[in-house]
Amino acid sequence: MIFTTITYEVTDQVAILTLNRPSVMNALTSVMRSEITKAVLHAGKSARVLVITGAGRGFCSGQDLSDTGANADFEEILREEYEPMISAICNCPVPTIAAVNGVAAGAGANLALAADVVIASEAASFVQAFARIGLMPDAGGTFWLPRQIGIARAMGAALFADPISARQAADWGMIYEVAAAEAFEACWRARAARLARGPTLAYRATKAALRISQSNTIGAQMALEARLQAGCAATEDFKEGVAAFLEKRPPDFTGK
Repeated sequence: MIFTTITYEVTDQVAILTLNRPSVMNALTSVMRSEITKAVLHAGKSARVLVITGAGRGFCSGQDLSDTGANADFEEILREEYEPMISAICNCPVPTIAAVNGVAAGAGANLALAADVVIASEAASFVQAFARIGLMPDAGGTFWLPRQIGIARAMGAALFADPISARQAADWGMIYEVAAAEAFEACWRARAARLARGPTLAYRATKAALRISQSNTIGAQMALEARLQAGCAATEDFKEGVAAFLEKRPPDFTGK
C-alpha cells in the first residue's frame, strides 16, 4: 500500500501507523482519514498489534479546517469519513495502542481515545478544543469521555476546552499510562512487543466483552463471557498456556 499522509510498517507482527503531516501537527484531512481507515483494516489482518502515533512534536491537532471550510457538510464528513475510521480502530481484531507523543486536540484526542490502550508521553496533552471554534465534540468524544472520566469531568473538558495534561488524564482514568518523554518510545514499543507475543484470540475476545459491557445486563454479560471463553479454550494458545504453566516456563503463544 502507498500512502501520502501516513506511514505504515509491520515489523515482528507489530504494525505502526504514523500520522505524517508534522508541519500542521498531523491535522486530519479527507485523504488522511481514508488512509488511516485502510491501514487499520489491513493491520487487523496482517499483524498482532497496532500502534498509532504521530510524527513530529504533536500527535494530532484534529480536523484540518483548510480541508473543509465553513460551508462543508459536517454531517456527511462525520458519517462517511470519521465514523468508518473510528469504528475501524474500535473494532480492530488485534489490540490497538495510541502512542500519544504530543498534543492530541479535537478529533485527534478522540481518535486516540478509540484505541484499546493509550500510552502518553509526559509532554502530551488532550484538548477537547471544539468549543473554541463553536462546535461540539465529535469523532466519538461524547461516547468515550463520560465512560472514561465521568459526566462531570467530561462536561468540563468539553465546555471549557482546557488542555488536560497526560498526568491528569492518567489520574482521571482517561488513559492507561504516562511515560517520561525520554523513555516514551521505548515504553510503547515494549508494550506493543509484549502484546504481539500474547494470545491474540484471547485478546480479541477480551476486547469484544469489555467494549459491550456497559450496555449489557450482568446476565447478558456473563452469558457472553461463557460463549467467548469457550472459544478461547479451544485455541492452540490455551493449550500452550496450560502446558507452559505446568512446565513452569514462559508460554510461546502463536496467536492461534
